[in-house]
Formats: sequence, C-alpha cells, structure tokens
Amino acid sequence: MFKSGHYFYGLVFVFGLLLNILWENLHSILYVHYQGEIISEAILLKASFFDALIICLLWGLAHKISARYQVEILVAGSLLFAVILEIWALGTNRWAYNELMPLVPILKVGWSPTVQLAVTGTLSFGVTRATIKLYVNKFK
Repeated sequence: MFKSGHYFYGLVFVFGLLLNILWENLHSILYVHYQGEIISEAILLKASFFDALIICLLWGLAHKISARYQVEILVAGSLLFAVILEIWALGTNRWAYNELMPLVPILKVGWSPTVQLAVTGTLSFGVTRATIKLYVNKFK
C-alpha cells in the first residue's frame, strides 16, 4: 500500500532541486563572482543541492511546529534564513552582486536570493502534494 508520508520529503527534495537548478541558472547573471572565481555550472548545482536540503529541513521544522501553518512557517523561515545568509556571504566576500541585482531597501541584500527559498520551497511542496494526490487517486 502506498503511504504518501514515506515519499514526501524525497519528492520535496527532488522538486526543490530541480526548481533551484532553474532559479540558480537564471539569477546567476546577477552576480560578479563566487569566492573570487567564475560562477560555473558545478557551483550552481552545489548551491541548488544545498537549497533543496534547506527546503527539506525547513519543511520538517514547519511540520513539527504546526501542520496547519506549514507554508507560513516555511516562508518566514526561508526569508529569515536567506537574509542572514546573504548578509554573512556579502560581508565575508563569499559572493558579490553586480549592478543588475535589485536590492531589498535597508537590508541591502538581493531580492532574488532573498525570496528564492520561499518561492521554490512553496512550489516544491505544492507540486509534491499534487503528485502524491494524483498517484494515490490513480491507484484507489
């Protein structure tokens, strides 16, 4: 018998990885460098893997805190995590933005990386739920 809980986090990870590969490639043009080097596809894949792991961890935390408010907790946690990470990375010169990156006023961090995990995390959760519902209904 299919139990959706067994596959949920695996699917969230896979969909999160795919969405973040797309996002990382699209917004890579907004950066000057990563650790002083050119931004390669390998770096973008590594970042996407990290993003997918963070999404799974945030979903797990959100589920433990409140099943009813998972999306809200994920979005808030993602935004907080992203802002802290961006401030740290920019302060340590881990990466730098070019003039095309729109900045969040006051915080002076990029809009794209700030909202990335919230958007890709919410989408990966939605796609996972839809996939599980489709699969379960198909085999009823």
